[in-house]
Amino acid sequence: MSGLVVVGVDGSASSLAAVGAAAEEARRRGAELRVVHAFLWPAMHVPLGPSPLGPPGGGLQTMVEKLVAEAVEHAKSVAPDVEVSHTVVTGEPLTVLEAQSHDAELVVVGSRGMGGFVGLLVGSTAVHLSSHGQCPVLVVRETGAPDGPVVVGVDGSPRGAKAIDFAFAEASLRGAELVALHSWTTWNAPAPPPQDEKAPYASGPDELRAGEERLLAEALAGHQERYPGVKVRHEVVHGGTREALIEASRTARLLVVGARGRGGFTGLLLGSVSQAMLHHAHCPVAVVRGDGGEKDGDA
Repeated sequence: MSGLVVVGVDGSASSLAAVGAAAEEARRRGAELRVVHAFLWPAMHVPLGPSPLGPPGGGLQTMVEKLVAEAVEHAKSVAPDVEVSHTVVTGEPLTVLEAQSHDAELVVVGSRGMGGFVGLLVGSTAVHLSSHGQCPVLVVRETGAPDGPVVVGVDGSPRGAKAIDFAFAEASLRGAELVALHSWTTWNAPAPPPQDEKAPYASGPDELRAGEERLLAEALAGHQERYPGVKVRHEVVHGGTREALIEASRTARLLVVGARGRGGFTGLLLGSVSQAMLHHAHCPVAVVRGDGGEKDGDA
């Protein structure tokens, strides 16, 4: 861990909520918090000073300095013991925050920013970072249940292991219960091999469910040993993954998903389930990439 949490701010109410969540995350980790604003206008050669016809304290530069100062002040009010720094970087938010993620252990953003299109539930910055960030990305949607569990979606894929480990760590930091949720249907559950090699493959619902319960237990194996203080509840749900996770998020304080799961299309960086969570979950969502989202040298 780098000991650094980064939060993107743009002056919106959503980004201010993200600042509060980021300050709490930094406090839990004993990490520094860096408030980052991507200042696009200098790259477009727009005048930054006050207009000759406007007030002396106007202008884009003054506006940016004010919104960053407000964000820093809010962070300090939420977590007074956290060291807070700030930086204004010329560029668009997508590229600026992606670059910042190389040095961070967590990047936090709001679900919606300034200037978004009416009707969209989550902004392009949140989706882009979840796809390309070099560390886990926390997207702050709704507040979540303060005393609820951390919920992690488990699909048994190798890529999902990092999301599981992140979820265990978050539950440990919060002193929260961890709900490991795995969903299945008769269409996507592989038939388990029979006990007798000469017998035909079992395909009944009871056998299929037993196989999915084993898949969940195997996916969690090893993680529990590293976090013995975390209470884990296994949830195996017969039904759609998106619907099951959205429902679980209603009583969760945090939902953790991998960026890509099994059965995805090659080349896609963000899966349909994780995108659905960014749009519809009822609590903050952490997206953890299983490949490419690690620092160099990680397995």
